[in-house]
Formats: sequence, structure tokens, C-alpha cells
Amino acid sequence: MIINLQTPIDYLKGVGPNRADLLRSELGIKTYQDLINLFPNRYIDRTRFYTINELHRNNAEVQIIGVIKGFREVAQKRGKRLIADFEDETGMMELVWFRGQKWIRESLKIGKPYVVFGKTNWFSGKYSMPHPEIELQSEHENNLRSAMQAIYPSTEKLSNKGITNKVVGKIMQQLFLETKGRFSETLSNSIKGELKLLSKSDALFNAHFPKTPELLARAQFRLKFEELFYIQLQLILKNLIHKSKIKGFPFTAVGDYFNTFFKDHLPFELTNAQKRVLKEIRSDLGSNAQMNRLLQGDVGSGKTIVAFMSILMGLDNGFQCCLMAPTEILSVQHYNGLLELSKPLNINIELLTGSTKLQNVK
Repeated sequence: MIINLQTPIDYLKGVGPNRADLLRSELGIKTYQDLINLFPNRYIDRTRFYTINELHRNNAEVQIIGVIKGFREVAQKRGKRLIADFEDETGMMELVWFRGQKWIRESLKIGKPYVVFGKTNWFSGKYSMPHPEIELQSEHENNLRSAMQAIYPSTEKLSNKGITNKVVGKIMQQLFLETKGRFSETLSNSIKGELKLLSKSDALFNAHFPKTPELLARAQFRLKFEELFYIQLQLILKNLIHKSKIKGFPFTAVGDYFNTFFKDHLPFELTNAQKRVLKEIRSDLGSNAQMNRLLQGDVGSGKTIVAFMSILMGLDNGFQCCLMAPTEILSVQHYNGLLELSKPLNINIELLTGSTKLQNVK
């Protein structure tokens, strides 16, 4: 079978039909592509191994290397809990399981070195770790992993069905093994070189298995840049298509309204930024392409005067113009301001809001 990113998730080793159905219904993961784009919510630093005598009573997440000395069951109000005495060269602690005891007891070996990871509790004068992540030290060293352990999105149903973060991590490892960690590059060499971006393959690997916090940051930057880059390209393409299909009215004249206001009635000197924007707007309105423009600036920076002078261009070309505001209060404020600017030019200006009575509309 040829493997590609559109291969159904059912075919990934370690998944199978039942897990595939759960991943589809709970996380929307249908293909290898969906799985590779299941990025972690957060990361846990797994760079340090603690010894038992270094533990503190703070419920911290730690990892320890040691051996299981033996098992015992302790009765409780509901059923029993399984306890393993776990020892390293500095002391002893307990590993505790409240469910899955039969499988745990059969799969774990006494006297073999294990790596355990989890939150520690202080109870009855000793440390314990309930339901730890546990694996043989030899497997831990051979697995595809990183110092920063990824924590993936999950749901209660996935956890109850045994698809834990550890399981998701293992199937993610399998995906990288099957694809050999090679993913098609989506950015040009010039863009990558100019911005010093990681390759697509390196970025995906370090997003899931980061070697260092620095590589994780670079991987996240590369993937975020790529997403925004293609969103921007899509918007530009849509804009070009839109302008080629939908023709506007060319405002070729810059006449008396605009020139008179600019020369005789402008209440203040325009900034260089306002002059540049007005020049760009004049150029846009002079073509027959529909103009869509976002003018951004702080409160009081002069956006309204630019809008008013753009209106004057429309009036100079024989059109009516409308200035729209998102709220009635703001529309009244704009009306009062533009009314003063319009008086010297003998421009008729009216206010139309949701509360305007029909008989008041001229």
C-alpha cells in the first residue's frame, strides 16, 4: 500500500478500526494529514530525572528511574487498589492503580528498571504516584521522543476508552516512522532563507518532538507563518478575481468640492500619512475596479477627514455618497461633525438611522 497524507487513519499501525472511529468522532481525525496537524496544547519538560529523596510535597509532575520490588492489593470501600513498591538508590515510593490492576500486574516485571512519570502525592508518611506513565528504561531510550513531552487535545470519551496521551504519542511516532518524517515543502527557498525558517519536515517534527525549547519556538513560528502566508495569498487572489469580474464606476474627476475644501476649508494640515492614503484612494477610485480598503489608525488620528474627502471625490463625479457607522450614537456624532464641514461647500447632508421616522426621510 502506498502511504500518503490522505491515507485513512485506519491503516496506521496501532490504530485499527475501533480507535479510528473514536478519533474521527471525537477529534475529527480522518487521515494521516489530520493526525499530523493535531498539534499539542502544551508541553512538559522531561529533561530531568529526579531521585526519590529529591521529591517535595507539591504534587509536581516528575520522572524517576527505578525498579519494582513487589505488588500488593489493598482493600478499600469500593474494590481494591493495586500498589507497587518502587525503589531507586535513594529511597522507596508507591505506584498506585485504582483500575486495570490485572493488566498492570501481568505486564510489569519485578526487578526490571522502569521510567515512571506522573504527579506525586504525600500520603501516610510516604510518596505515591497514582496511575503513572510507565515503560521499561530500555524502551524509553529507544523510543522516538524529545525532552519536551507533547500533551495533545483529548476528550473524556477518548480517555475512558484507553486512548491516552501516551497512546496518541505512540501513534504519532508511528506516523513519522511510516512517512520517514519527510513532508512536501510548501515555501520557496528564498522565503525560507530570508526569514531563516525551518524546513516543513523539521518544523513538523519539532512541533511534536521538540529537542529544545528553542527548536520548538522556531517550529511554531514556521508553521504559524505558513498558515498566515497562505491565508494572505488566498485573500489577494480572491480580491484580484473579484476586481476582474465586478466593475465599479470610475471617478476620474477631482473637481470643485474636493479642491475647494482642500484649499480653503481644511481645518488642519494633513499629515504625510493622510496625504499618502488620499493619493492611493484617488488612484483606486479613478480605475473601474471596485475599491475595498481598510484605513487603520488610533482614535483622533484623522480617519474621518480622509473618509469625508473621499466622499467629496464621489460628489465631484455626480454621485450621492453614504458614510455608514456601526452604532446610532456614532452615526449622530459623525453627522454633527460632517455637517459643520459641509456647510461652506453647500452640501446637503442628512442623517438616517434605525430610529428615523419615515416622514422625516427626504
